[in-house]
Amino acid sequence: MAKIAVIRGDGIANEVMPEAEEILLAAANTVSFPVDFTHFDWGSDRYLREGRGMPEDACDIIREGFDAVFQGAIGDPRVPGSIVQEQVIMGIRNGLDAYANVRPCRLYHEDLTPLKGRGKGEIDHVVFRENTEGLYVNVGGLFKQGTPDEVALQEEIHTYKGVERVVRAAFSFAERHGRRKVTVADKAGGLRFAGPVWRRVWEEVRADFPDIETNAMHIDAVAMEIIRHPGDFDVIVTENMFGDILSDITSALVGGVGLAPSANLNMEGVSMFEPVHGTAPDIYGQGIANPVAAILTAAMLLDHLGCAEGAAAIHRAVEEAIEAGERTGDIGGTLSTRACGEAIRKRLP
Repeated sequence: MAKIAVIRGDGIANEVMPEAEEILLAAANTVSFPVDFTHFDWGSDRYLREGRGMPEDACDIIREGFDAVFQGAIGDPRVPGSIVQEQVIMGIRNGLDAYANVRPCRLYHEDLTPLKGRGKGEIDHVVFRENTEGLYVNVGGLFKQGTPDEVALQEEIHTYKGVERVVRAAFSFAERHGRRKVTVADKAGGLRFAGPVWRRVWEEVRADFPDIETNAMHIDAVAMEIIRHPGDFDVIVTENMFGDILSDITSALVGGVGLAPSANLNMEGVSMFEPVHGTAPDIYGQGIANPVAAILTAAMLLDHLGCAEGAAAIHRAVEEAIEAGERTGDIGGTLSTRACGEAIRKRLP
């Protein structure tokens, strides 16, 4: 029995997550893969009630009782700043040491891409973003704050351990999923200290995967070439901030964040799965949010837990529904959130 902690989150997450949950359960059931959900009310409502978005021992609860976390978007305009996101999203990522943020981007229909002459399946990337180091560890400080001489220091952290494990995870993913190529995107020629660490680790890890084609490129070259020649890329692995930016570029190439799933993986522990999009308070309650990102995230979760057949069934159903034009308005359709979920659900075996 796969035990999954479900955090529905805020805003439109409460509309799209139920669709994804139903489809996950249905796909798992078709291949006799037992799944059990436990729902947690962690998020902005809890913060407004209790002053914390989740309990202090939340990650202990997850590690001790669950195989994965399925989480919706977090954030609410009633709570200024990013305190809830920091407590819940970053709290779980860091608490579970989910060191690899994985963002697949596949083109499901030619009318979803801004690139001319690209057909279904011709854009198919997976971005591995180091998720626990880099600039986002927030090491630094302010000097002479509030004066014309204010100085802000934001330190970037790269460790051999952190780089090695995410690069190895990218190669292992490529090997497991029959991917042909891994590209390391760095700035070895400009970042005198961090860049060589990434190149040295890449050279070491690639030796363990002789059957996988691989190369290393500067991140600015990758950002340009992935638009000009997207077929040249397959799995891309990079540091935290570069991956944050690059994965948004790749999402835009295939239809936007409404189709963008993600995983936060700890290959040796419990992982967390969440769609990329936000809570969209401007459309919450209208029943028009696109559930596909959450549904594709459910497929990633099943695949990670060893239910590859269930994951494949979801991918086929999504592709067929999009091909049939059964979509929400953000990607050229007219369906409601619920109707879009049903269009995918009815295509499962």
